[in-house]
Amino acid sequence: MFGLTKQGFDPNVLKEIYHKSRIKRYVEFLIGTLLVAVAFNLFMRPNNIVSGGVSGVSLITKHIFGLDPSIFIAVVDILLLLVSWILLGKEKTLGSIVGSLLFPLFVKLTENISVYIDIDTSQLLLSAIFGGVLNGLGAGLIFKAGFTLGGTDIINQIISKYAKMSLGNSMLVSDGLIVVSSAFIFGTQRMMYAIIVLYIISVMTDKVVLGISDSKAVYIITNEEDKIKEFVMKGLNHGVTIFKAHGGYTKEYQNVLLCVIPTKDYFRLTAGIHEIDPEAFFVVTDSYEVFGGA
Repeated sequence: MFGLTKQGFDPNVLKEIYHKSRIKRYVEFLIGTLLVAVAFNLFMRPNNIVSGGVSGVSLITKHIFGLDPSIFIAVVDILLLLVSWILLGKEKTLGSIVGSLLFPLFVKLTENISVYIDIDTSQLLLSAIFGGVLNGLGAGLIFKAGFTLGGTDIINQIISKYAKMSLGNSMLVSDGLIVVSSAFIFGTQRMMYAIIVLYIISVMTDKVVLGISDSKAVYIITNEEDKIKEFVMKGLNHGVTIFKAHGGYTKEYQNVLLCVIPTKDYFRLTAGIHEIDPEAFFVVTDSYEVFGGA
């Protein structure tokens, strides 16, 4: 067992978690890396869609200097690993080593995949959509397994650390500069498709890491507490949890009703709340995992 020690949090918790799911994590990582490489060679590379990252820069250098993308990615990733070791330290760098070495290898192994999978890549919008979905699916598996592909992930961490910037903003800066620079090489149309790809990748990555929400968590503050509680429990056949909250403005204590419902019951619940108490205040959030209960 692990959890809290006499001193507080047990630092071995994450090690235990990773050890128990080690094989699954490596399988997810390998599949994810393969999917990202396939998306690059099947959709991005033939259409010169620069969707950020070192792989995006490799398309620019291939167009200008004729450099092999896989070799360029490998060289840059290794250099970034050295920089990471110096600026970020050993622990931060270890999580990027495997991805930094395997991704360019997978890019090289799949560079002729279009010969075996005959897809008309002349339709840029379809290429952007399917490339983004495939890339996002792969990236989600990689992050879910606890790995990264190195590259600009290292740059983002460095920017975040030394520019005192959030990781999200540092990603926006690095990938944004790469995508915008592609407009000068491949034109603004390709840049716009790259933005579509980036959006799809972010959505797909979240869906893989968090899962698809099939439940909603609803927090309700109402003056008709008993009526709404009965409606949820007897009308919709779902449980209700009640806890006290302290209003920051009013300084008053009031009960908050919490219920978790299937998405299919969302409309019935909100319509019922409005019908019982039009002045009720409620907040609805996605609930990705629900355990326990009747």
